[in-house]
Amino acid sequence: MSQGSGVGALVLAATPLGDARDASDRLREAMGTADVIAAEDTRRFRSLAAALGVAVTGRVISHYDAVEAARLPRLLDDVRAGRTVLVVTDAGMPAVSDPGYRIVAAAAAEDLPVTCLPGPSAVTTALVLAGVPAERFCFEGFAPRRDGERRRWLAGLVGEARAVVFFESPHRLAETLAVAAEVLGADRAGAVCRELTKTYEEVRRGPLGELAGWAADGPVRGEITVVLAGAAPTAAPSVESLVGAVHERVADGERLKDAVAAVAVAAGVQKRKLYEAALANRPQ
Repeated sequence: MSQGSGVGALVLAATPLGDARDASDRLREAMGTADVIAAEDTRRFRSLAAALGVAVTGRVISHYDAVEAARLPRLLDDVRAGRTVLVVTDAGMPAVSDPGYRIVAAAAAEDLPVTCLPGPSAVTTALVLAGVPAERFCFEGFAPRRDGERRRWLAGLVGEARAVVFFESPHRLAETLAVAAEVLGADRAGAVCRELTKTYEEVRRGPLGELAGWAADGPVRGEITVVLAGAAPTAAPSVESLVGAVHERVADGERLKDAVAAVAVAAGVQKRKLYEAALANRPQ
């Protein structure tokens, strides 16, 4: 795929999560023709190539977190020299909790050609299987390891209206689900997706309390993706119920107009209506 003289291209490609048959024709072609393959794990890349019957002709180098920055200069040199550089991770889409975004940012800063061969992603696959509303969602990467950080992170998701997707290791799953049930509520819906697209794929759906109990009963093995349903919408409080909060702020020295604005924005009500109610119900 060498471009010869002139500028080459940086190509990021999604690889199968588990079943090699999910590889696209474009991925197969790129694996066999790229001048350079930057692989998160070179052994896994060669195993995938063998499973797909692809003869790799390009230079294969490792490209994992610890060496990603050091590999950048030479990979960019390759693109400038007219070569095609293919970036792949162990499974799924590069740059999604895997190496990739640094080289994309560096290439884009020089206006070098960058493209993507779309394909499998544990994030979207888990969303499809979770059975929760997923019109809007956010991806949180890996859950924090330490208890305090994990609790603060989950507390920030209490009011999150979007579905939440995150990765977790098998040996921390039970503890994370137990804390999630405590912080977010045992009735919050979720799903644990294990070994997606592989022989022992399993998807557990249900309230967090139930999922926490299941995970605590025994070891859960494999690669784990967790999906949390978004928080249920809450009705805005009545204007009348907020008048007291406004007058408390005024009593503390705040101007009525400023107090109304602060309370209205926090509660999601109209400032004009709250102002009128506060005027009509001044303390005697």
